Amino acid sequence: MEEEVTPGSDNIVTEFNTYEEFLDSQITSLDLYYLEDEELARQLVELGYRGSGEVLKREEFEARKQAAEASRLSKRSQQKTLASSGKELKNTFLRALAQREEANRSGKMTSIIFIRDQNSRGQEISGYIDYAHRLKTEDFEPYFSGRKRLLPRPSDLSFYNWETQTSTSNPTPNYQVIAENASGLLFKNKRDRKILNVDPKASSPGDNSTRTPIDCEQYIQVVIYDHITRRKT
Repeated sequence: MEEEVTPGSDNIVTEFNTYEEFLDSQITSLDLYYLEDEELARQLVELGYRGSGEVLKREEFEARKQAAEASRLSKRSQQKTLASSGKELKNTFLRALAQREEANRSGKMTSIIFIRDQNSRGQEISGYIDYAHRLKTEDFEPYFSGRKRLLPRPSDLSFYNWETQTSTSNPTPNYQVIAENASGLLFKNKRDRKILNVDPKASSPGDNSTRTPIDCEQYIQVVIYDHITRRKT
């Protein structure tokens, strides 16, 4: 089991750069006067015979120092990787994507985005986008900045051009497409093997899944299906 690090312990490892500095902080001038040996004073603090603070072995201090540094780097990395971070999100759709970005990047959630709108040629298109997969394979900063519009592509989970009647479907690392089915289009999550039903008339999209229509002026229709991934224990 991992030892739980208390807030006080975190303060200790962030306040002192080295273990020696931590020991010295608990040595008084009176200790040095009587002991006349700084190294001996440090040893007594480490053993718990001197000092009024927490008794902390060198190994514990180093382990907590590493854990604090790892936590700091993780937070910094997360802030850098979130494409929506610090952006002025101009519509409800972008805000909905931003709310789901971290969970889709980390694997806690695998969202499927249904979009119906017109492409640059004025043709009506619709499709289902594996959000987590797109986040890993594409830079979303231009979308969150409002410089580009997110639209389905022939390479997405499912794509249909209503004018040319072109239809495509593709598996992704997260979902398998089940197209030939009496219930209509289904997506099977590859991690927990749960079925996600995108039929709007279905009573439920499936286990651990939710259906959220997004009211957005920028698109004809947007629906987000969120699937919470449950890892096997």
